[in-house]
Amino acid sequence: MSQNNAEKKRYYEPAPQDIDVENFKKVVTSRRSVRKFTDKAIPTEVLDDCLDLALLAPNSSNLQPWTFYVVQSVAKKKQLVKACLNQLAAKTASELIVCVARTDRLDEMAKKNISEFPFPEAPATVQKYYRFIPYNYKTGYFNALGNFKKVAFKVARQFDKQLPVTAFNPADAKLWASKTTALACENLVLALRAYDFDSCMMEGFDEPLVCKILKLNDQQYPVMVIAAGERAEDGVFFPQYRFDRNLFIQKI
Repeated sequence: MSQNNAEKKRYYEPAPQDIDVENFKKVVTSRRSVRKFTDKAIPTEVLDDCLDLALLAPNSSNLQPWTFYVVQSVAKKKQLVKACLNQLAAKTASELIVCVARTDRLDEMAKKNISEFPFPEAPATVQKYYRFIPYNYKTGYFNALGNFKKVAFKVARQFDKQLPVTAFNPADAKLWASKTTALACENLVLALRAYDFDSCMMEGFDEPLVCKILKLNDQQYPVMVIAAGERAEDGVFFPQYRFDRNLFIQKI
């Protein structure tokens, strides 16, 4: 057995077989967009654990293109409530968390994947991969790299080549990072629900104002603001309903 295979076997994690599916369903089905919270605080250790669970969300190439800003300064929180259009969920929340997608740390995260690889040393193939992968999401000055990739991909497809999703312009890179960050947001709100706290994922906010409050650069994109706290008795305004599943699920 090769050294790499031996290492892989040593780090093998068998999937747990004792997960309580009914309790998981209860977490998912009881998650609601809560519009009003009590004034009960979320314990620091609970909030930190929920944030750690958010960071375990699946993400492309383990590049983790996100930052979660827990806004606890009274002054900044007041500004953020205003940026959230003074929604009741924002005004009554115990915590406000801004989930930001980032395309400005590609090289840094790629290097971390090499230096912090779980084996004693990252295999040569892994090192090569992480030297290359940032360019999949980079577009270069004046979109020079993005335009080059667009032409190259178009030519390659003429020869029936299968190619991965890539960024041909900054909007593509933003979409990639935002999709990944949204997965982490879902982890966060489900973790809060498991701890008997609730949330409201707010996409209705003044994006330029949020960027100004957090001093974000032009490669950092607020995806949503999550209001979190204990659900008030009148915190859910309407019963939950969904349309017929056949509108959304197709087995082909």
